[in-house]
Amino acid sequence: MRYGQFTMPDRRATRTKGADRKRQLVDAAASLFVHRGYPQVSVADIARAAGVTAPTVYRHFDDKQSLLAAAVMSGVDHLEACTERALRGGDDAQALIEDVCALAVQRPQTASLWRWTSNYLTVEQNKQVALRTREVIGKWASALLTERPDLTEREAVQLAWAILSVSGSLTVHRTRMSSTRARDEIEKLIRRLLTLTPSAAPPIDAPPVISGMSRTRRDEILDAAASLWAERGYSEVGIDEIGRAVGIAGPSVYKHFPSKMAILVAIGHRSGARLEAGLMAAHSRSEDPAKILAALVDSYVTVITSTPDLSVSFNNSSVLAGQASAADLLDIQRRYVARWIDLLIQVDADLKRDQGAVAVHAALSIVNDAVRMRRGIQSPEFAARMAYFMKGILAV
Repeated sequence: MRYGQFTMPDRRATRTKGADRKRQLVDAAASLFVHRGYPQVSVADIARAAGVTAPTVYRHFDDKQSLLAAAVMSGVDHLEACTERALRGGDDAQALIEDVCALAVQRPQTASLWRWTSNYLTVEQNKQVALRTREVIGKWASALLTERPDLTEREAVQLAWAILSVSGSLTVHRTRMSSTRARDEIEKLIRRLLTLTPSAAPPIDAPPVISGMSRTRRDEILDAAASLWAERGYSEVGIDEIGRAVGIAGPSVYKHFPSKMAILVAIGHRSGARLEAGLMAAHSRSEDPAKILAALVDSYVTVITSTPDLSVSFNNSSVLAGQASAADLLDIQRRYVARWIDLLIQVDADLKRDQGAVAVHAALSIVNDAVRMRRGIQSPEFAARMAYFMKGILAV
């Protein structure tokens, strides 16, 4: 802006540039937090990803946690904007599905970042995100009821949460697929969900009761660590606290495990053994790939709802990555998921492997997210409905 021969700075342009820089930093942080895990990302990493220096980050944000809060809130902003845009003309479920699928591909972290990082937000921040997200889910449920008036309001809400999980599932794997195909696959899976009636979920087989087994101090440590990490996150709980939970001094824990990481690896192996037992049992009962896959769904849901081990193990994959002691554990997890994909391809010979991967991870995300966020887990029909949703996604 010119006054005579002098040039004055355009404050509007400066403000716009500052806002753009903040958005750039938030987007870079959100992507890193989702793919590498919040504890494994530094301010320097975020600066590098955004193409700026660390001091530039601190000109806009006080610390990494404030960046996380901004990234999570930005995700909620996008969910709200998507919902408002889709439902501007009324409760149009079809318009909502189209907009949600587009958002799932364009900004997949929108629907998943909070669920992966809520342990690192303050109580007040979590309350704010939860309130706003529930309002969005309520609007989705209202739109679904226009499409499915036979559902109860509670059933519509359950389906809406499942849709949110499916829409964010592209962040939990690295399957390569064009944006157009990914969007089509997510839409196909969401439309399968919309044909389901949660109250029609059949019961799943109760897990076998194993009695007569003696428990050791090592088992007690693993149980305590899994419970604490499921509640507060791996990085927030130390050895001393784990020791107190089992009535021993922190250093005494080292008589059983050389490190905190060794405890996490042991938890992963214990959950892996339970999944392997379920896999063997499923194959022993049938040779039909659809029936085997359905049995694996029941087994997975049973394991993840009966002990925190599995949730803790999968939720901390980013912590385990790069650890030599965990290399075999990560291979076990990958092979287990790959077995699901193999079976699904046997069920549907026309399905390409990348399509199978998207479907399997979407199905797993439904129960993983619900358990991670402790949403409805106390309900007696929780496990049955999770298995029902997963089988609906997989069409088995």
